[in-house]
Amino acid sequence: MSFIIRAARDSDLQHLYEMAKLTGGGFTNLPPDRGALRAKLDRSSAAFARTDEPLTDELFVLVLENTATGEVRGTCQIFTQVGQHHPFYSYRLGTLTQHSKELGRTFRAEMLALTTDLEGCSEVGGLFLHPAERAGGLGMLLARSRYLFMAGHRARFADRVLAELRGVIDEAGGSPFWDGLAGRFFGMNFQDADQFNATHGHQFIADLFPKHPIYTAMLSETARAAIGIPHPSGRAAMRMLENEGFAYENYVDIFDGGPTMIARTDQVKSVRDARRATLIATDNDGGDAAIVASGQLQEFRCAYGRLRETGTGIVIDRDCASRIAAPIDSEILFVSRA
Repeated sequence: MSFIIRAARDSDLQHLYEMAKLTGGGFTNLPPDRGALRAKLDRSSAAFARTDEPLTDELFVLVLENTATGEVRGTCQIFTQVGQHHPFYSYRLGTLTQHSKELGRTFRAEMLALTTDLEGCSEVGGLFLHPAERAGGLGMLLARSRYLFMAGHRARFADRVLAELRGVIDEAGGSPFWDGLAGRFFGMNFQDADQFNATHGHQFIADLFPKHPIYTAMLSETARAAIGIPHPSGRAAMRMLENEGFAYENYVDIFDGGPTMIARTDQVKSVRDARRATLIATDNDGGDAAIVASGQLQEFRCAYGRLRETGTGIVIDRDCASRIAAPIDSEILFVSRA
């Protein structure tokens, strides 16, 4: 397999733009806007260039490259600490229980409350794989490479990590959740609001969103049905997150109602199980399927490979060692592919 994960470069802009046009909307972290994508690459370059370790608000953009063709065929992002410059809003789904003695009845009402509870978390997001490459485990490689990067640069990330999954989008590109709730306060459709958020940030939410809890019974049936439900294309991503130890804790995206998944960073499976070892040799004599990474920051490389452990270090297959540019005696970070 000729694919690697590496740090994004300025020259990747056109590839990212072409992929952004394929997302189908509701993908805030990968907008089809050259200016917004350029800003992301600039921010990512600054993060990769910083070598001191204190936690601050940064963005790392990684890409999936086919080393045989030089094409970029996927991307993912890691935000180190959300909500530091602009509030990070979510809706929290809760229940209010009230009892009427006269009627002899208890009423339980679901409510959505605007909150910044998740401020300060790290975030994994922006994962997109070109439709022509959705086979062979490349989506899993993209997803899990983020956790190896976090494990290899642990001081740069918070103690909790979240992932926002895209919510239900209809055939016309609209959001039932947005139409039933936020759209009534903003006077714009979902596509316009999503694009505005992607290019201008969240401040308009603070300016115009209702601050009081919203009773879900007041929403349309289609809006209620979308709360906490991932887009059909995101169901596999939700399962991967659950396999890594993320859980849905009743927080949803304020735009499309998609679920927000949360985990303790050190308990994410690929972070917890990541191991370091010295590369002592390369050969093609087989080994266990693994996700293997080398290098720090801008030099980070990650790929699938075959790996054997010995008493003094590890041996990986030659093709993997070449793709991740790992010389003998270098430190390798790895986790089982299983």
